Amino acid sequence: MIKMKKRVFLIVLDSLGIGAAPDAHLFGDAGTNTLKRISTSKSFNIPTLISLGIGNVDGVDYLEKVDTPPTVLARLCEKSAGKDTTVGHWELAGRVSHSPLPTYPDGFPESIIGEFEKRCGIGALCNKPYSGTEVIRDWGEEHIRTGKLIVYTSADSVFQIAAHEKIVPPDRLYEYCRIARELLTGEHGVGRVIARPFVGEPGNFTRTANRRDFSLKPPYPTLLDKIKEAGLDVISVGKIKDIFDGEGITESLISHSNREGMEMTEELLTRDFHGLCFTNLVEFDSHYGHRQDIDGYAAALTEFDSWLAGFIRGLGEEDALIITADHGCDPGDDSTDHTREYVPFIMLSDREGKNLGTVTGFDHVARTVAELLGVDFTPERED
Repeated sequence: MIKMKKRVFLIVLDSLGIGAAPDAHLFGDAGTNTLKRISTSKSFNIPTLISLGIGNVDGVDYLEKVDTPPTVLARLCEKSAGKDTTVGHWELAGRVSHSPLPTYPDGFPESIIGEFEKRCGIGALCNKPYSGTEVIRDWGEEHIRTGKLIVYTSADSVFQIAAHEKIVPPDRLYEYCRIARELLTGEHGVGRVIARPFVGEPGNFTRTANRRDFSLKPPYPTLLDKIKEAGLDVISVGKIKDIFDGEGITESLISHSNREGMEMTEELLTRDFHGLCFTNLVEFDSHYGHRQDIDGYAAALTEFDSWLAGFIRGLGEEDALIITADHGCDPGDDSTDHTREYVPFIMLSDREGKNLGTVTGFDHVARTVAELLGVDFTPERED
């Protein structure tokens, strides 16, 4: 039995996969390994994570091992049929999806685009799978000239809308996203509608930190709902509230960068709360994985590792820390999309260190958090 805790800090290093899952070839991701890829960079230096035993996790045979890690370790294999943020986080919170969310490799059907344009009263451009940086490069000038919205998707279940902030202010862009979210239900119920504001001039467009995600509502209660129902706190940091459409969240802190998310999480160490702090550090994925920036990704993990050393010193006897990820995004493969990978599970508490090997299901995290907080939680079903 795990000794109950007052506070659990669950930190998701968005996209830090640790090697191709057994079915990765079905997703076009055979041979991918986000952590191994960035470990080759001169910017890679993670002594804190090494001391916690990340090199002892199954399959991580390229990093230094320690004799007696102070942590409970595992390599988690996803059950759900997907490799995106929504499905990954939902499974971390106990909701397994065996039916994949819809994707649109040929763009959205005219019935969807036509109705979207009608409801918004504005036209749409592009309607193809695209890299986020490339789509504004290729379509940004026409968007400025015509005022039409840039609509695009990816290999993930997403409907993304890009617009220049001087042409479509962020608040208005969010309204267009809400319209899309209301439209995209049932068979077209994509995981996320994403607002992608950008600024700059033709040839030099850049995306801003005013991104917003409008997620599909979880179809039945997750661990977050059960913690909240038990009268405990569920404090989200970063895009967690968006991913769960606010379900089960008692307080939300919105961050716009890894640094801001880490600062907010550290600030919560000084707060007398009882429950879960659920943090997502998105820049690993959005700034480095998707942009194929190996050195940038390595530097970001190095920065996290340096911060982590001080954060751990602030943990008390009634605290537990869990570090994991939601999918991969190998910055050195042939695609800018997410990758189907194992993810790490590293838990620091007063429990004796143990290596669980490979565990099937990201929902191992949900079961562990529930036990730590003394919350009765069993997933109602698996879709």
